[in-house]
Amino acid sequence: MKVTFKILRQNDNLSPHFQDYTLEVNQKNTILECLNRIKWEIDGSLAFRKNCRNTICGSCGMKINGRSALACKENIGDELKKISFGEGEKNPQIIISPLGNMPVLKDLVVDMSNFWHDLEKVEPYVSTKARNISEKEFLQSPEERKLLEQTGNCILCGACYSDCNAKEVNDNFVGPHALAKAYRMIDDSRDELREERLTQYNDVKSGAWGCTRCYLCNEVCPMDVAPLDQITKIKGKILARESRGSSTPVRHRKVLVDLVKDGGWVDERKFAVMVVGNYFRDVRGLLSLAPVGLRVLAAGKLPFSFEASEGVFEVRSLINAIQSATKDNGNLSENIK
Repeated sequence: MKVTFKILRQNDNLSPHFQDYTLEVNQKNTILECLNRIKWEIDGSLAFRKNCRNTICGSCGMKINGRSALACKENIGDELKKISFGEGEKNPQIIISPLGNMPVLKDLVVDMSNFWHDLEKVEPYVSTKARNISEKEFLQSPEERKLLEQTGNCILCGACYSDCNAKEVNDNFVGPHALAKAYRMIDDSRDELREERLTQYNDVKSGAWGCTRCYLCNEVCPMDVAPLDQITKIKGKILARESRGSSTPVRHRKVLVDLVKDGGWVDERKFAVMVVGNYFRDVRGLLSLAPVGLRVLAAGKLPFSFEASEGVFEVRSLINAIQSATKDNGNLSENIK
């Protein structure tokens, strides 16, 4: 069958533009195999990265029909199932473009410097005084080692970073790849900087709270590392050790649980004041609420009383049970959410 590949071409001298290449393909062919044929048989100027061809190195990351993926892993048949093919079209089309959130050097090759710099910010390596003793081994039990298996599968392909909405709007955010590696360090029994790391990852803009929980990183990860899950675990451990005064995100989650536990649902009269206004302690925060508060009041949408939900006792018992069951593992509020 024939398939047309619409590839976004660009370099320093030309504006981005799509160029079409039509190939006779087999549905089992991978996208990378097709790109190789285009380069070898049609247009040798096409630029893209590749190496292992076996989902190990992560080099061939790119956007395929708008989704970040590895070209060596995705095949023609699976891609054609995801797209609609109009009657007026001669051939089905597969759109190939470079990864997002990174500057393009040429065609499908991006500059990953910021990707690596963001990773370095979380210090993704074991830090312990013991490693100064050359003859000492880092012994771990099978249970301790098992905690590192999922995050250890990350091949740093950049797919999660490319599709990250938080990174797109907040350049200070280190990205899902970095925080997935960060959680590995927190769970590593050999590391001695766990508390320092949790303090660092508690940063509102660059740390775990910068994540918008869009779930895209989990969806595009080719190795099932589930970066969002790892970020959620970091949040849980931060919540277990930090007080309400630590940061607005910490206070947001703790107040939410307290209000739901108290009344079965959120008392909106108290929520903003307690979170943004820090229980009337933050004057600047309270002043920031004034414009919204006045508009809500004028619209008649500010309740002057609060009535607990009918199932408040059941809700409270569920929260108490979760708090009791998760008290030791540091995932209290995130499990409740």
